[in-house]
Amino acid sequence: MADAIVNLALEQLLQITAKKIKEEVRLVGNVENEVKKLRRNLKAIQAVLLNAEEKQVKDEAVRQWLGQLKDTSYDIEDVLDEWNTEIMRLQFEGDLEHAPAPKQKVPSFFPCSCFGIKQVVLRRDIAQKIKELNEKLDIIARERDAYNFKEMKSIEAPERVRSTSLVDVTEIYGREFEKNSLVSKLLDERNEKQRDLPVISLVGMGGIGKTTLAQLVYNNDKVMSHFDTKIWVCVSNPFNEVRVAKAIIEGLECRTNDFVELESLLKCIRQSITGKKFLLVLDDVWSEDYNKWESFYHCLKNGSYGSKVLITTRNERVASIMGSVAPIRMEQLAQEECWLLFSQLAFFGRSPEECEKLEKIGREIVAKCKGLPLAAKTIGSLLRFKRTRDEWQRILNSEIWKLEQIEKGLLSPLTLSYNDLPSRIRQCFSYCAIFPKDHNIEKDHLIKLWMAQGYLGFDNDTEMEVIGQEYFDHLASRSFFQEFRKDSDENIISCKMHDIVHDFAQFLTKSEYLTVEINEGSEELVINTSNEKARHSMLTLHVGATFPISICSIKSLRSLLIGYGSSDQLSNDVLLNLFGELTCLRALDICVIFRALNLITAIPKEVKKLIHLKYLNLSHQKVEKLPETLCELYNLQTLDISWCEKLKELPQEMGKLINLRHLINHVTSSLSYMPKGIEKLTCLRTLSEFVSSSDGSKACSTVACLKDLKHLRGTLEIRGLGNVTNVSEVKRMQILSNKKNLFYLILGFNKDGEERKKDDDELLLEALQPHPNLEKLVIYHYRGSTFYSNWILSLTGLRELRLEGCRNCMHLSPLGKLPSLESLSMHGTSVKKLVTRMESDGAFSSSTSVILFPKLKVLEFLNNKEWEEWDYGNTILPCLASLSIYGCRKLRALPDGLPLGVKNLQHLDIYKSGLLEERYRKGTEEDWQKISHIPNIRFNHSYLQGGPLPLR
Repeated sequence: MADAIVNLALEQLLQITAKKIKEEVRLVGNVENEVKKLRRNLKAIQAVLLNAEEKQVKDEAVRQWLGQLKDTSYDIEDVLDEWNTEIMRLQFEGDLEHAPAPKQKVPSFFPCSCFGIKQVVLRRDIAQKIKELNEKLDIIARERDAYNFKEMKSIEAPERVRSTSLVDVTEIYGREFEKNSLVSKLLDERNEKQRDLPVISLVGMGGIGKTTLAQLVYNNDKVMSHFDTKIWVCVSNPFNEVRVAKAIIEGLECRTNDFVELESLLKCIRQSITGKKFLLVLDDVWSEDYNKWESFYHCLKNGSYGSKVLITTRNERVASIMGSVAPIRMEQLAQEECWLLFSQLAFFGRSPEECEKLEKIGREIVAKCKGLPLAAKTIGSLLRFKRTRDEWQRILNSEIWKLEQIEKGLLSPLTLSYNDLPSRIRQCFSYCAIFPKDHNIEKDHLIKLWMAQGYLGFDNDTEMEVIGQEYFDHLASRSFFQEFRKDSDENIISCKMHDIVHDFAQFLTKSEYLTVEINEGSEELVINTSNEKARHSMLTLHVGATFPISICSIKSLRSLLIGYGSSDQLSNDVLLNLFGELTCLRALDICVIFRALNLITAIPKEVKKLIHLKYLNLSHQKVEKLPETLCELYNLQTLDISWCEKLKELPQEMGKLINLRHLINHVTSSLSYMPKGIEKLTCLRTLSEFVSSSDGSKACSTVACLKDLKHLRGTLEIRGLGNVTNVSEVKRMQILSNKKNLFYLILGFNKDGEERKKDDDELLLEALQPHPNLEKLVIYHYRGSTFYSNWILSLTGLRELRLEGCRNCMHLSPLGKLPSLESLSMHGTSVKKLVTRMESDGAFSSSTSVILFPKLKVLEFLNNKEWEEWDYGNTILPCLASLSIYGCRKLRALPDGLPLGVKNLQHLDIYKSGLLEERYRKGTEEDWQKISHIPNIRFNHSYLQGGPLPLR
C-alpha cells in the first residue's frame, strides 16, 4: 500500500514541476531545489516498492520501514494540500490578483508575480516544511539499501471488468452429505415433545464454507416452508448481547428504537416468538462465555415445538457450551471438488483448447489450496485474468505459498491475489479494513470515500466515479467482495467481505485502521502506541454510549466514520473538539442509526478548520441552517445533507465550493430555494433536488442556473416549477438536453402562492426537454390536460413513468407510443374520464383495434377519487401483466374491451374501490365472468383466486 501513497505524493509533485515558472517568481529558502530533491528521492524509492511490499509479509523490519515511508508520504501530501487550499482561499478573498481558478488539486507553488505579506509568510512556512520532509526521506532512502530490494515493474491499471464477467458462484461443490444432514436435522421433529430447544452446529476452520452452506440451507424450499419465521444474525467477535438481541428483533420485523436494556429486548423477543416455529441462525460465534448465551436460550424456548437454532463456529468448544449435540464437522474439500470450484472461475470465458493446455498446472495449483473453498475461489479468480502458461507457472512457483499466518492455508492465495492488484486498487482494498466484520458496504458510499482519500486521482476533469466503479468491479471479480445486493437492473448496490478477507485487510494495515464498537458503560477509548498513528477510524456508538473524546487526540486521522445509535446529542463541545483537533480529515461521516434521534441541531462555524475535508455526511440531522464558513472547505467533493428535513437554506456562498461533485440533498423538504452562485458548481455530478423559488433576493434567478451543470448524472428532481415566469428563457437555454448521463428525472410543478394556468404548464413542460437517454420520469402537480409534448414521445428508452397529482390530465393515449415503457402509474387525478384509446385525425378511434404501450407490464391507478369512466376502446396492451386500482371509489366498471386487449394479464388488484368490488364480486355471474380468466385476483388484500403478487 506504501506504493500507492508514494504515487499520490509523486502525482502532486509532477503537477508542480510541470508548470512553466516565470523567472521573477521564486520561492524563498530555495524551495524549488527542495521540491526537485523530494521528487528524486520518491522516484528512487518507488522503483523498489513492489519488491518491498512482497517482502513485508515475512519481514517485520521491512514492514516498519514501509510504515515510516507511509508516514512521511502522508505528511508530504498534507503539505501540498495545505498550500493548494491556501491559494484557493486567497483567490476567493481577492488577495491573489489575476489568479485563475484552480482546476487541479495542486495547480502550482507559484500562482502569480504579485505577492503580499501573506504569501511571503506562507512561502517561508512551506519552505521549512519541505526541507524537514526531505531530511526524513534522506534517512529512509539510506535505510532502503540495507534490504537489497530489487526493482520491479509496477502492475498497470486493469482493463474495465464488464458486469457480465462477474462470476457468481452459487453452486456448492462437495457438500452434498453435509447439506442433506443439516436439512434433515432442521426438519426433524421426532423429539418435538421435549421442551429443550435444539441447537445444531456447523464446525470448521475459517474459509471452509460454513456460512455458505448455512445460507444455502436457510434458503432451501423445504426449510423455508417448514418454519413460520427465519432470522439470520451475524454474531462475530465480541458477542455483544444488546446488538444480537436487536438483530433478532429486527429479523422478527419488530421495532427496537425504544429499548435500551437487554431485559427489555429479551422480553420483546419472547413475546414475538410465542406460538411461532422459528429458525434462528447465529453465524460466526466465537464466545465461550455461557452466561452470554444462557439468557437468550431461556428466552428462545418460548417458541413453538420444532423451532431450531443453527450456529456456525470455528471452535467445537463453543458448540458444546451452547448445547449442540453431534455437530456437523466440515472438513477440507476433496481434490476433485476443489478443482471443480477452481476451474469454474479460472477457466471462465476460455476455449476448451486453452483449458486443456492449462489443466495440468492448474491441478498442481489446486493441490496447494489444501481443500479450502475460499483459497480455491481466491486463486481461481486471480488466474482467470492470467492468459499465458508462464503466468500460471509463476503463481505455482511463488515463495508466498510458504506463508502460514492468519488462517492456515489462506494467507498465501490472498497475498498472491493482492500482490497482483495495481497499487491504487490495493489501496482501495486495504481501505475496507475500516469497516467492522460483516458490515454491509454500500458501493457508492465506498467509492466516494476512496475519492476523498485521493485513490481515484486528483483531476476534476476525469470521471473519478467511473474509475471507482471499475476498481470495485475489479475487486469483486477477484473474490475480495461477496454477498452482493443488487437493484432491479442488476447493478450491485452493496456487498460484504468474508471475515478472513477482512482479517487479511487488517493484517496488511495493522495500526493504520481503528474500528471500535462502544456500548453503555464501556471504558474510555485508550489511545496508545498501537493506535496513536491510526489514519482511518470507524466508531459505532450503541444506545447509552458516550462519545469517546479521546479519539480527538489521534491528529493523523484522515477518515472518521461515526455510526450513532445513542439517544444523546452530539454536543457542541464534542464537535468543536473534532473540528479543532482532527484537521487532517478527508472524510467525516456522522450517520444516525435511528432516524428519530436529534443528534446534531447546529454545526459550529469552526468546521472551516477542516481544510483538507473532501467528504462530509450530515444526513438525517436536525439542523436548520449550515454555517457560511462551510463554504471555506474548498476541497469538498461530497456534501450529503439528505433527510435534513428541517434545513431551510443553504449557505449563500456555495459558489466557492468549486470542487464539489456531489450535493446529495434529497428529502430536504424545508429547503425553499437554491442560493445564487449554484451555477458555478460545474463539477457537480449529483444534485438530488433543485428548488425553483419566486424569491429572487437570495435565490438564483431561474432554473436556467442548471444549464452549465452539464455533468449531472443519475437522478435529479426539480421542484417549484410553478414559480417559473420566463418559459421562453427556459426553452432557449435547453437546460436539460445536454445532460446525457441523467437517467431519472422528477419534475414538480408546485408553486408558491396562487395557482398557474394549465396552458402555462403545458408550455413549460415542452421547454424542459431532457436528453433522450432518460429511463425514468416522474411528473407531479402538473396542471395540463394532456402530454402531447414532442420530447416525451422521443424518449425511446423510457421504462417507467409516474404521474402524481396531475389533476387535469385526461388523455393518456399519446403515451401509448412510447416503445420501451414497462410501468405506468397514475396518482391523484381529478378528472371523471380517462382516455387510453388512440386518437385518429382529431377524433378518438373506437372501431379499429390498435396496439398501444407495446411493452407495458405494470399499470397502476391510485387515489383517482373523481374517476368514473375509463374510455378504453379496442386498445391492445400485449404485455400487460399487472393491473392495480386503489382508492378509485367512483369508477363504475372496467372497460368491456379489457378482456380482449390484455390477454396476458396475470394479476388484478383492487383496493378501496367499492363500486368495482361490488360489481365484480365472485359469484355474480356475468360481471365475474369478465375477469375470472385472470389467474390472480385480489380485492382489499384478500385473494378471490390465485396467490400473492410477485415482487417487482
